[in-house]
Amino acid sequence: MLPSAGGKRQQSRQAALFVIALVLTGCSIQRLAIQSLTDVFENGFEALNEESDLILAEQAIGSNLKTIEGVIRSDPENTRLLFLLARGYTGYALGFVEDVDLHRAREMYRRGRDYGLRILRRKKAFRESLDGSFDDFQRALQTLEDEDTPAVFWAAMGWGSFINLSRDDPDALAQMPKVVAMMRFVLSRNENFYYGGVHLFFGVWFGSRPTLLGGDPDSSKYHFEQSIAIGEGKFLLPYVYYARYYAVQTQDRGLFEELLEKVVATSSDVMPEERLANTISKRKAKMYLEEIDAYF
Repeated sequence: MLPSAGGKRQQSRQAALFVIALVLTGCSIQRLAIQSLTDVFENGFEALNEESDLILAEQAIGSNLKTIEGVIRSDPENTRLLFLLARGYTGYALGFVEDVDLHRAREMYRRGRDYGLRILRRKKAFRESLDGSFDDFQRALQTLEDEDTPAVFWAAMGWGSFINLSRDDPDALAQMPKVVAMMRFVLSRNENFYYGGVHLFFGVWFGSRPTLLGGDPDSSKYHFEQSIAIGEGKFLLPYVYYARYYAVQTQDRGLFEELLEKVVATSSDVMPEERLANTISKRKAKMYLEEIDAYF
């Protein structure tokens, strides 16, 4: 017996509902899978931060970053993954690339900047201000909330480092005031974030230029010491840049040696959760000590 026209319509509706249910279930399963992967990636980066073998860490970080980029194509708005990419590419460039290949480091910093900005671009005022005037940009920053601080910090770190390696590019240099404004936002909202990382930024900012171009040794010293204090003297990177920028700016060779020798003598285990950053700091300290005559 053949179904009636009404029965056919009912069967069609049921089939359509079944297909929709399958699609929705598939989307839910995909979201759950990506959620689980995000947890795994976050835990993986925590484990990498505790690593002391630099070769192993470099290989693992590069592989993880590319894997995350593949996953995020299925979930482009995943803030947690975007944050890992922003921090990951910036940290990878600073720790493993900048000292050996400036061109490649510049590209890694650009990626870190762009992933951080992708998070912030969700805020309409910020998105529209990126290509606007500096005053518009400052006003847009004030519309952000405290919870935006991590994304602002890592976007600015990547952006500022990209500019630092683009000194022959006037368009890039012209963007630096926006980076400084972003870091002033971080300073006003949470100066303790990432062991006083914003103070580390300003220590370099004031210590990397001659006084005629805005350099300020006293401000540089203040910010480096604040960063060291916030990290309780256990996070070693501020010591390295304190020597590289403030000590060089003031031509204090003794301080340069004192700070870097302290880093070399300190165990990376003094802060187990940042063992990798401290091991990188020790390597940089040894490198700068070997190059001391180039700075004085």
